[in-house]
Amino acid sequence: MFTTRPELRGTFGVVASTHWLASSAGMAVLERGGNAFDAAAAAGFVLQVVEPHLNGPLGEAPMLLWDARTRHAQAICGQGVAPQAASVAAYKALGLDLVPGSGLLAACVPGAFDAWMILLRDHGTWRLRDVLDFAITYAGAGYPMVERIVRTIGTVQPLFESEWPSSAAIYLPHGALPVPGRLFRNPVLAGLYRRLVDEAEAAGGDREGQIEGARRAWSQGFIAEAVDRFCRNVEAMDTSGRRHRGLLTGDDMARWQAPVEAPISGDYHGWTVLKCGPWSQGPVFLEVLAMLAPLPLGEMDPLGPDFVHCVTEALKLAFADRDAWLGDPDFADVPLDALLSASYAAERRELIGAGASLEQRPGRPDGRVPVMPTRPDLSAWRGAGTLGAAGEPTTARMGEVATAPSGGTRGDTCHIDVIDRWGNMVSATPSGGWLQSSPVIPELGVCLGTRAQMFWLDPAVPNGLAPGKRPRTTLTPSLALRGGEAQMAFGTPGGDQQEQWSLQLFLRHLHHDYDLQAAIDAPAFHTEHMVNSFYPRAARPGSLVLENRFPVATIAALERRGHLVETGDPWSEGRLSACARERDGADWLLKAGANPRGMQGYAVGR
Repeated sequence: MFTTRPELRGTFGVVASTHWLASSAGMAVLERGGNAFDAAAAAGFVLQVVEPHLNGPLGEAPMLLWDARTRHAQAICGQGVAPQAASVAAYKALGLDLVPGSGLLAACVPGAFDAWMILLRDHGTWRLRDVLDFAITYAGAGYPMVERIVRTIGTVQPLFESEWPSSAAIYLPHGALPVPGRLFRNPVLAGLYRRLVDEAEAAGGDREGQIEGARRAWSQGFIAEAVDRFCRNVEAMDTSGRRHRGLLTGDDMARWQAPVEAPISGDYHGWTVLKCGPWSQGPVFLEVLAMLAPLPLGEMDPLGPDFVHCVTEALKLAFADRDAWLGDPDFADVPLDALLSASYAAERRELIGAGASLEQRPGRPDGRVPVMPTRPDLSAWRGAGTLGAAGEPTTARMGEVATAPSGGTRGDTCHIDVIDRWGNMVSATPSGGWLQSSPVIPELGVCLGTRAQMFWLDPAVPNGLAPGKRPRTTLTPSLALRGGEAQMAFGTPGGDQQEQWSLQLFLRHLHHDYDLQAAIDAPAFHTEHMVNSFYPRAARPGSLVLENRFPVATIAALERRGHLVETGDPWSEGRLSACARERDGADWLLKAGANPRGMQGYAVGR
């Protein structure tokens, strides 16, 4: 079994993330006596600095946690809601059939900061100043910019120069692209963090009181004021090819805080997997597990056609249910219990045939009739030079980007997993607020996110846009329990591929005895059969993309079954990371692994 690195093992603590500086910062917190919650927050803020093409302070961060003291799991919904002015009618009045994929119209309430603050307040031990110190240092003193960030800036350089001058001021220093590997600074962002700390401490009180002061400064103070002013006064070019002001206001930010919820769960071969609720795509993972549970996956070659076929066909069915049934449960009547039931899984399993399906096949949980969103006309994208063979936008993988005719560029995501010596555990998937998503707000040095592009401008579907509603996000951290103990935290960036790559890691680790690093390194695959969650909402029915490290016989057999097979580069699928703990007699052994693809993610531990 080939691995690029050893699975890390120890007893003190482990951290894995999509950037080595974030992993190192998290481990430094553990070494200095902090717990997993302190470490995850510190690492999360570092990711906002060192992976600005993948996330930012004004983005989102759904997270799952296990508190070893209370033996209780929670989901913190770091996914903000649509502005109060964001209605289907408001977008239709602008002549839009889709929420743009870039610019100010696609901004939801930024959710990441409040989610990290709630995690830190309720479960952490460190002061805000100490947690933010790592991010402040990297933003102010500089960090070595990886080549992928420079490549992303290059794709939107003409847009920055012609339409988004505040972004050019930050990311095109001296009018030119940054140099890969050289130090890059964002002093405005460093100043944002410092001011948050200063205002938090000026509020007085204990550690928790200072965190509350920071939350007020964010949602009711200088951050909200800057966001409100920018959205009201700036008309920004977006992927519609036109300039629009934003709908987000300071009042929207003031009225929202990150909800804390019970995770949803599914049992599978002695494990219980925890996911975020139906405002995420987390139920997809659980529905697939329920469909696959009786199948002899452990007897299948994990690189063979039977394994790939069964997993892919189950994913197609679950993603069709995602599009027909999942949405913010505060607004949509989501039949979650029925979707995850054994009887429904058996019904859906019968649809997995010997050949590949080319259809979208949502089910009828509780006998309900599904309503699928209507795909848009993609003719405006055809011939733009960035389209796949089918005339549709190519899918971004591993943090790569796809560029629209107007210059807008799709972003990606980060991930963090932490386990400390006490057994506390965090899995978080920060995203949004990408440098390429919308213009930089000059006073803040960062930009708003574009998660509202995941809404449909159709009130009849569960994920239809409504004021105050959460978009059904692709962001989906994972925890897995066994015997009532949390034993695994894992996840990946990748949009619609997140559940697919995470599922492969979990199944190979469980059924085929791959260690964490081997499960991450193993050749991976994904389908683009479903309607994409991102603008312009393309779909590629029957598609199956495999790394070319798969055996030739596997690829040929899948083609014979009717899959529209494409082979990608040998290391092109996913950016997984994982941490786990297992019994070793009376002790707990900690383990970790991280993705070698892109040469950026690392695990650390001892």
